[in-house]
Amino acid sequence: MSSNLSNNSLAYTQHVSRGVAIAHPIKVARASGAHLWDDNGKKYLDFVGGIGVLNVGHNHPRIVEAVRKQLESFSHVCFQVAAYEPYIELAAKLNALVSPSEPFKSVFLTTGAEAVENAVKIARGYTNRPGVIAFRGGFHGRTLMGMTLTGMSQPYRQNFGPFAPDIYHAPYPNEYRGVTTEKAMAALQEIFDTQIAADRVAAIIIEPVQGDGGFVAAPVEFMQALRKKTQELGIVLICDEIQTGFGRTGKLFGFQQSGIQPDLVTVAKSLAGGLPLSGVVGRAEIMDSIQPGGLGGTYGGNPLGCVAALEVIKIFESEDLLERSNAIGAQLLDGIKAMEGRFSSIGDVRTIGAMTAVEFVADRATKEPDAALAQRVIDAARAEGLLVIKCGIYRNVVRFISPLVISEQDVAEALGMFERALVASHK
Repeated sequence: MSSNLSNNSLAYTQHVSRGVAIAHPIKVARASGAHLWDDNGKKYLDFVGGIGVLNVGHNHPRIVEAVRKQLESFSHVCFQVAAYEPYIELAAKLNALVSPSEPFKSVFLTTGAEAVENAVKIARGYTNRPGVIAFRGGFHGRTLMGMTLTGMSQPYRQNFGPFAPDIYHAPYPNEYRGVTTEKAMAALQEIFDTQIAADRVAAIIIEPVQGDGGFVAAPVEFMQALRKKTQELGIVLICDEIQTGFGRTGKLFGFQQSGIQPDLVTVAKSLAGGLPLSGVVGRAEIMDSIQPGGLGGTYGGNPLGCVAALEVIKIFESEDLLERSNAIGAQLLDGIKAMEGRFSSIGDVRTIGAMTAVEFVADRATKEPDAALAQRVIDAARAEGLLVIKCGIYRNVVRFISPLVISEQDVAEALGMFERALVASHK
């Protein structure tokens, strides 16, 4: 099959479920650093990074070597059968990184959705309460609990109900769309007043920066007010750091931007540099409230993923990737802001660390979303050799998720490609 993986491709339509969407109709042959090559040899700058998985880049040689060494010893035994050092060492490292000042503990799993499921389970077990509050526009996975928590109807909910019970959604602060911190906190109080009493809520789960929801950052004052409110009410605060974690926001974790300490943190994606590994890192008292046997999973904390994650942490320290994250975001913001005057369809440009997004609108005054234009820009960018993807409730936001190892020269090249894509898509 050629690299043109369109919906008319016979093999694709015959063998892969229609429910699996593919953002770019290409077939990847190899990858390195911030680049991909398709099976026709065309080179692309990768500003998708496996959807935020490859913060240290494709095939980082140190990760390849660490995995190779572990593979020569053993690839799997299941941690619930017999323990192994990489799992324990990684838990110790992450506990200290998430909370330098008080005891935290970890459990490792396989996917981000599995981490979210377990965080909710732990919070309910600890509080003996049923309710969970999530936010509109949030994304937490495609499992039953994950899609129930997810605050977008399409494409994630479709006709998949009935959904998990005792889940409630509050507005997420979004200044561009008129939702201030004050309005968001008032709406949260209204849920307590009209839908579920606060003493029946086990947890509130939030992305410090919404990923699939449009790269919208919760204001510092909102995160601090939310932390204070949850502490007053005995509610577990879960920060979903699956996309924001490991340097994407310019801090190791997004919650660190607001100076708060959550009770539980979910991690995945760039944790293991491309290998499937996720986890829940939380206060020791909360994590230890679950009886033995209540947590785990056959592949959870696979040793290959654990050694890769340990190497990811070392790479962040030795290659100054947090500083690089902020530099990437600043370069992207400056470059795209320079285009703003020429293209009135750019309604908003936002960045925090390397998390950068452009929201396209039909009219700046009304802020009417323009999803069709966003898709044209994505397609035109691919033709130029730049891979980006969309996000946002209205699918009108183009997001940039390059590996943090990308060079300044490559970011400049990507900006040139993006500008040419804007010109082509507006003709």
